[in-house]
Amino acid sequence: MGKIIFDTAATLNGWIADEDNSLEWLFAVPDGDAASAELVPSTATVLVEGSTTYEWVLDASDILAHPERWHEFHGHRPTFVFTTRSLPVPEGADIRFVSGSVAEALPHLREAAGDGDIWVVGGGDLAGQFLDAGALDEIALSIAPVALAWGAPLFPRRVESDRLRLVEARAVGQFARLRYEVVG
Repeated sequence: MGKIIFDTAATLNGWIADEDNSLEWLFAVPDGDAASAELVPSTATVLVEGSTTYEWVLDASDILAHPERWHEFHGHRPTFVFTTRSLPVPEGADIRFVSGSVAEALPHLREAAGDGDIWVVGGGDLAGQFLDAGALDEIALSIAPVALAWGAPLFPRRVESDRLRLVEARAVGQFARLRYEVVG
């Protein structure tokens, strides 16, 4: 059984999206629009997104009109989208909508992932739900040299230092790459 990893980019002051739920700030960073392969969890066989992240990806890349763009980031991996609404699906994409709790969805996620990892792409509240369910194994952050006045918080939960163990800190281009093991 693989790990469940929340791997995302964030600003210096802890936002993962701006007040309009946009990631344009990230793409303005040198190499922010073409993330290094070492910043993407290569062992992930399943992706998980909240509906806000999913809709932003669809809109920002005009994926419904150009479904081939879906595979540029997601590949052919199944993507589970947590939502209570009916949302469009790009042609050829393996999208599985989930409307229950993270705990209820875990067996389906793990079955789809096989021995691979599950990548929680976003958002922060969804990653927090994985933490609340005792299912989050790792938090990997690419901290960008950007500060925003407002936006979507990285992790809208209080998590004390006894729950996280730093396992890596290094520079990758303009990003500070941090990886924490979730303990307990």
